[in-house]
Amino acid sequence: MEPTAEQFNKDQLINDFKVVVADAEALLKATANSGGEKLAEVRAKAEESLSIAKARLMDVQDEVLARTKEAAKATDEYVHENPWQSIGIAASVGVVIGLLIGRR
Repeated sequence: MEPTAEQFNKDQLINDFKVVVADAEALLKATANSGGEKLAEVRAKAEESLSIAKARLMDVQDEVLARTKEAAKATDEYVHENPWQSIGIAASVGVVIGLLIGRR
């Protein structure tokens, strides 16, 4: 089963979010020694938001992993229930790919 555009979008979103989280953590560490009550307050709020965002990211990542496993299991069951159809589909895809490669 091919990954869908939605799957790629979720994966890209997760990767982008991880980069943002890492950058935010680096910013918080860089400003850790800076003084000021207001800055400390903002830093504490940012750390709290960051921890919430991390937890949500883990939930989304777990959901994507679970759906991927379900899709793989469904594909495996289909192939075992319909071996000749699966062979025919695989052969057809191979012929199409061979024709496309042969054109170049």
